[in-house]
Amino acid sequence: MAEAASIIPTLEDRPVKNTICLFDVDDTLTPARRPVSPAMLTLLSQLRHKCAIGFVGGSDLIKQQEQLGTQSIPVTTLFDFCFAENGLTAYRMGQALPSTSFIGWLGEEKYKQLVNFCLVYVAGLDIPVKRGTFVEFRNGMINVSPIGRNASIAERNAYNAYDKAHNIRRDFVSALREKFPHFGLTYSIGGQISFDVFPTGWDKTYCLKHVQAEKELSGIDYTTIHFFGDKTNKGGNDYEIFEDKRTVGHSVEGPADTMRILKELFDL
Repeated sequence: MAEAASIIPTLEDRPVKNTICLFDVDDTLTPARRPVSPAMLTLLSQLRHKCAIGFVGGSDLIKQQEQLGTQSIPVTTLFDFCFAENGLTAYRMGQALPSTSFIGWLGEEKYKQLVNFCLVYVAGLDIPVKRGTFVEFRNGMINVSPIGRNASIAERNAYNAYDKAHNIRRDFVSALREKFPHFGLTYSIGGQISFDVFPTGWDKTYCLKHVQAEKELSGIDYTTIHFFGDKTNKGGNDYEIFEDKRTVGHSVEGPADTMRILKELFDL
């Protein structure tokens, strides 16, 4: 894909010019928190010769670089649109777009109340394993993990199974909603070990404002917006954009499923 990136047609010259494909990252383009496969990168490069492509994930750009890019290839060169933190940090054709701050919106006092509650709640949890980084501050949100984001891959897998059986994250979110109903926040469970907290309306549909702005920038009106994601059920972090009337939603069961659908849709 890196070699093809230098000869990718401009957005205006793509054969399917008015179509864009947007992808969740974990369990859509890659296994959860694991690197993308060469086969997926090759397929995305082929797709990029036909239409615009972008990713939209809750993680910050550093984590998406780890999963989708390489040490020598910036992820911002492999996709036309890069939407980190649901699009609150965004890149178009390798250039940064204006970003938005969660803490600037919420305010320091409310932010401290929120984080303090989360840390006390985690301290009271009796779960098999705890590691570190229970609250991760990002530009457009916070990410909360009962086990801690420092957990290993094996520990993440084990916790995910435990969480499905005991609903740790679901109950945590319920407690936050009850404690802070006046904060105007949305809680979105995604991945294996955590959930995101952000202002209502700052879910993955936030990135669509950048997609629609393309009409003013280049004259391209993206009338067909395909979205691929795995957490598309209500409460999952792909739900809002999957259900949005502006998108054609595809619920996938992993990277192999994403590849299968792309090959069928675009004759790749």
